[in-house]
Amino acid sequence: MRYTIELKGLEVYAYHGVLQHEKDYGQTFLIDCVYQVEAEAEDQLNATVSYAAVADLLAVTATSNRFDLIESLASACLAAVANLDGKIAAVKVTVHKPQAPIEHKFEDVSVSVQSGRFEN
Repeated sequence: MRYTIELKGLEVYAYHGVLQHEKDYGQTFLIDCVYQVEAEAEDQLNATVSYAAVADLLAVTATSNRFDLIESLASACLAAVANLDGKIAAVKVTVHKPQAPIEHKFEDVSVSVQSGRFEN
C-alpha cells in the first residue's frame, strides 16, 4: 500500500544565499516535504518512515551545509530524504525563502524539486 505523508513549514535558520550578508547573518527558511511510502497496513512505526525522522534529517541538512542557491539546498534535502529508507517511493521538497533580498513587496520565493513518481 502507498501512503502519502506531508510535512509543511519546517522552520530552520540557516546561512544560504549569494549575498555576503545572507552568508554572515542568515535567515529563516521554510521547508515542505511530501513523500510516498510503500508500507504494510500495520500499526507499527517501523512499517513506515517517521515524519519526525524526516524533519530531523531536513533540519540537519539545511543547517549543517551552506549553499549559494536554494535550488542546491532543495536538492540536498531531496537526496537526504530519498536515501533515508528503501520504503520511500517518491519525494518532493520545496524550500521557501520568505526574506529573500528582493526590492519589491512579495509574499514568498520557493524552489521545488522532486524524484520518483507520485501516485494518487
